[in-house]
Amino acid sequence: MLSTDRETCFVALDFETADPGRDSACALGLVRVEGGRVAARKVFLIRPPRRRFAFTHIHGISWQDVAQSPTFGDIWPEVLQTLSGANFLAAHNASFDRGVLSACCEAAGEPMPSQPFECTVKLARRMWNIRPTTLPDVCRHLRIPLRHHDAASDAEACAGIVIHALEGGWRP
Repeated sequence: MLSTDRETCFVALDFETADPGRDSACALGLVRVEGGRVAARKVFLIRPPRRRFAFTHIHGISWQDVAQSPTFGDIWPEVLQTLSGANFLAAHNASFDRGVLSACCEAAGEPMPSQPFECTVKLARRMWNIRPTTLPDVCRHLRIPLRHHDAASDAEACAGIVIHALEGGWRP
């Protein structure tokens, strides 16, 4: 295995949403990587601002699963602590997760984190010319285990993609 940059610290994240509103996060997976190794894993079920669930058929989460869960604002201090000191945030199709994070921060009255986002879709295309570049396709190519649309598994897979890229010489 090639060595990775020991100074690189990043957090891979994945949101699942309840409905088309970007503020409707119902699950969040976070994987913090320091020096090429997973340092922390966190997953949260989140009570979104509305009871309407349009995407249960995708991720399996319903209102009953999150009715007693904390809101995004409630989990924000722990999320912020996990993001602290990270050089960047990584997500597969980062524009979606960045949009959800921004909308949830705005709804909670919290500032958006200052770290830039790296998109693992773009990274997989650039590093390995993988097409199509869905998360299952990239994970299959890199032999990364995946339970797609499970926030914890998707975040873990995203972290794995970045680690593979770092091992292959990519630098953020």
